[in-house]
Amino acid sequence: MTRTSAVSLIRSRTLSGVAEYAYAATAPAGSRLIFLAGSCPLDEHGETVAVGDYAGQAAQAIANLRTALADAGASVEDVISTRVLVASARQEDLVAAWQVVRDAFGDHDVPSTLMGVTVLGYADQLVEIEAVAAVLDEPEPEGPACPPSA
Repeated sequence: MTRTSAVSLIRSRTLSGVAEYAYAATAPAGSRLIFLAGSCPLDEHGETVAVGDYAGQAAQAIANLRTALADAGASVEDVISTRVLVASARQEDLVAAWQVVRDAFGDHDVPSTLMGVTVLGYADQLVEIEAVAAVLDEPEPEGPACPPSA
């Protein structure tokens, strides 16, 4: 099955230009939406990696997000929005995680929310990334028409 991206990023001309991402995104009716659970900084054994390292955990969460997207028939370019959760009250910790996420998305700078939270679900977990993606799947080619039954 061939897939094409459905996501259109919208940049506001009236809101602050300080944000490092688009303020909105759309996908047309008929898009297949993919809602991804929070991507965590876990290795293949379910262990938290990069303990104490916000950027290192963000990198692992992005790697796991890419895998989950691929398993759903999508890629980072199909993401329509993200939410980045960072277990810290320190802005510099949030920024350390955000820079990894921002760099991973490159020119596909989707609308995103960066939040400091009290605690996340796994031992030593500092970062989690939620995402929604949208794709347009090409319809399967139709076979030859069957002759009517007698």
